[in-house]
Amino acid sequence: MVDSPNIEGMAQQMTDLRMDQLVERLHSMQAAAPDIEASAIVSVDGLIMASALQRGFEEDRVSAMSAAMLSLGERISGELGRGNLEQVYIKGQEGSILLTSVGAEAVLTALGRQDAKLGLISLEMRRAADDIMKLLG
Repeated sequence: MVDSPNIEGMAQQMTDLRMDQLVERLHSMQAAAPDIEASAIVSVDGLIMASALQRGFEEDRVSAMSAAMLSLGERISGELGRGNLEQVYIKGQEGSILLTSVGAEAVLTALGRQDAKLGLISLEMRRAADDIMKLLG
C-alpha cells in the first residue's frame, strides 16, 4: 500500500526544487544582463511561476499583464502573417519591457532600465527561455 501523504510530500519537494531552479535561472539571466531590473516567468493563464521582481512590483499584476500582452501579440502576429510570436517589446519613458515566449506554456518577462542594451537583454532572454523550457519539461 502506498502512503499518499508521502507521495504528496515528494511531489511538493520536486515542485519546490523546480521553483528554486527557475528563480536561480532568472537571477543568472539578470547577472548576465545587468540592465534587467526585474524578471518573471508567467504561465499563459496569467499565473506567476517564478519571479525575481523588486519591491514595488506586484507579482499578480505583472503576471496577468504579461499573459495578456503575449496573447495579444500572438494574435496580431498570426493575423498579420508574421508567423509564430517570438518577442513583444514595449518602450516607455522610464525603461522597457520585453516578453519572450517559453514554448506554448509560459512567457518570460524582463523589465529593462531606461538606457538598456536591448540586444544583450534579448540574447540573454532567448538563452534563458531555452533553459526554462527544459526545466518545465
